[in-house]
Amino acid sequence: MTTTAMAPARTGGMTKDERFVIFASSLGTVFEWYDFYLYGSLAAIIGAQFFSAYPPATRDIFALLAFAAGFLVRPFGAIVFGRVGDIVGRKYTFLVTILIMGLSTFIVGLLPNAATIGIAAPIILIALRLLQGLALGGEYGGAATYVAEHAPHGKRGFYTSFIQTTATLGLFLSLLVILFTRTLLGEKDFADWGWRIPFLLSVILLGVSVVIRLKLNESPVFQKMKDEGKGSKAPLTESFGNWSNAKLVLIALVGGVMGQGVVWYTGQFYALFFLQSILKVDGYTANLLIAWSLLLGTGFFIVFGALSDKIGRKPIILSGCLIAALTFFPIFRMISTNANPTLEKAIETVKVEVVADPKGCGDLFNPVGTRVFSAPCDLARDFLAKSSVKYDTVSGPAGSPVMIRINGKDVPYTKPAESNAGATAALQAAGYPKAGDPGIVKMANPFDIFRPQVAAIIGLLFILVLYVTMVYGPIAAMLVELFPTKIRYTSMSLPYHIGNGWFGGLLPATSFAIVASTGDIYAGLWYPIIFATITAIVGFLFLPETKDVDITK
Repeated sequence: MTTTAMAPARTGGMTKDERFVIFASSLGTVFEWYDFYLYGSLAAIIGAQFFSAYPPATRDIFALLAFAAGFLVRPFGAIVFGRVGDIVGRKYTFLVTILIMGLSTFIVGLLPNAATIGIAAPIILIALRLLQGLALGGEYGGAATYVAEHAPHGKRGFYTSFIQTTATLGLFLSLLVILFTRTLLGEKDFADWGWRIPFLLSVILLGVSVVIRLKLNESPVFQKMKDEGKGSKAPLTESFGNWSNAKLVLIALVGGVMGQGVVWYTGQFYALFFLQSILKVDGYTANLLIAWSLLLGTGFFIVFGALSDKIGRKPIILSGCLIAALTFFPIFRMISTNANPTLEKAIETVKVEVVADPKGCGDLFNPVGTRVFSAPCDLARDFLAKSSVKYDTVSGPAGSPVMIRINGKDVPYTKPAESNAGATAALQAAGYPKAGDPGIVKMANPFDIFRPQVAAIIGLLFILVLYVTMVYGPIAAMLVELFPTKIRYTSMSLPYHIGNGWFGGLLPATSFAIVASTGDIYAGLWYPIIFATITAIVGFLFLPETKDVDITK
């Protein structure tokens, strides 16, 4: 990294060419995130279509694992396309990534299901997911680097913050298209065939994005370096085989992107999962609540990106991580109080224990969802966790049957969980909500936002999104500025996609696994709190401030 300051910042506004660069780069990245999120939003329906040979619970697991595969391969896409971007050029590389991503998504919309072509359907689906993840691994680094290398000194945070809005806008767009299509077709037709429409519509966005990107010129910083013959012939070796640069990659990951990733995925993905799977809010309402918070908060990516040009990248990113870590518990508790007050009260007042022989109780930690529980003790705890019941495990006499003790009254546990009507009835009699409890928040339409219960939840979700904008708004500028031009694409892409694809992308599944294994609906928050705190500490001690760096070197 170099620290030589550039010439003073230009005082005027954006030029026409700069606006086009930002528009073209951002539009393509919105499209890529739209593609990526479609699958996650429709995982349950896709599971029924492509894994129909398996029981419902198993098909959902396979569908989610196929979604996770896209996250896991993102760092490999960063390595592959980062190398190409540093050798061949930024423009060429993110043209290739958008074509791979777009065509993979379009083909999902055409792909026959398992009932039609058998096992070939899930195999092709997983292959397409892997291609999507690889392409996304190369897209972000290219777009962020390209925009930053066009930006005037002193405005890189502001210019690249438009790229930072694209993940949220892509999620927002995918939610809107899905909600509109579901409303238009009805749930039955949407589940049968209408789910394909959002995937097929992506080909229009692909065509527009490619046409616009073809009009772009190569990054002036990269072109100058290439004309002077100063480019890297081995960007992977120079990025990761050279300790002085590899150390910066490690600091960028642990002291910056790791915390940013978990704060981002908590605010936008785990919040949605928490509403639906733990607080039992219906999917329509939960998606609307998240959509409103995104709509209100997205502009703050640009606010914090611009602010980082004035006070620095480091204080904003690390403050966001630290504030989030300190306030996640109270915010999620307040979400519970407003979204499902009956459940919140039951958690505080109903004492539930699983009484069992300790030898018959195993570990419930199951982040990838592939483990099958058979011991009655494990099944009982899994049943309570999925019912959002707070419980403790108590040792019983050796060889004794498993009992669920509710406020001191023992209820025998019978398996499977689906037939455990006795425990369910006892829990509801003690105060836990029934399905469709009138106290659970429900929105009648997208504009039903002025009731105090709804407004309060949107306000709390907005705070979570505000944390996301703090940590994510300046991160692209910081990563670009950390590394020299000849290896910038490669060096910045890997820590970004490990931090977001692995630490962030695996957060929802891991956090719920923590909930299931502890019997505490809030325990999953320890995952983002711990990693965000580590980032705040490591970043404060080792992460350099980069806002005045000369990125032409």
